Amino acid sequence: MPLALFDLDGTLADRQTALSDALTCLCRSHALSPEAEQWLRAALTDRATAGDFARLRESFGLEVSSADLWQEYVDLMAAAVTCRPEVLEGLARLRAAAWTIGVITNGAGDIQRAKLAGTGLADLIHGVAASGDLEIRKPDLRLFKLVARRCGVSLADGGWMVGDNPTGDIGGGHQAGLHTIWLRGRPWPDELPAPHHVVDDITDAITILLNETE
Repeated sequence: MPLALFDLDGTLADRQTALSDALTCLCRSHALSPEAEQWLRAALTDRATAGDFARLRESFGLEVSSADLWQEYVDLMAAAVTCRPEVLEGLARLRAAAWTIGVITNGAGDIQRAKLAGTGLADLIHGVAASGDLEIRKPDLRLFKLVARRCGVSLADGGWMVGDNPTGDIGGGHQAGLHTIWLRGRPWPDELPAPHHVVDDITDAITILLNETE
């Protein structure tokens, strides 16, 4: 069974739109000041942790506990995050073609798994590794080994890594001995080796993988 690893945020799921919607709801429900909202949006641009909400509470004198704020944010993100139907259909086709599918993502484990459940992706993958599981981040090889193990396979057997982050996804995939597909968007660092394929849409990446098994 060939292995296909996917990044989550910005690759399979639309984090930015969900983040904006979730923070709008959270800020309204707690009547946060414009300054607090601006701080929070800036802090959560790339990723979110429970510690961000502890700092929010302390910096702006909020009465609600940081744990409750974090859980509310997790629930709001799980409700707001989306994965396009054609992406879910493509992953289902990969599974039907006997691919092993994993998700490797930088982020806290609880929120990333909530996103997977909320989008329906959880039903289509064999394993997930989030950076919060080991307190390491892509491109750390240990995270790639963890997701392969959770998928019941070995990196030694090869496979593919698909993602939008040049260093974390493509650089990490190369280090793990995987073929790579880059979802174009971010600037490409000059020092990185080129990906095996470059696509403008995640569905194109899935098509490439499906063609590998035809």
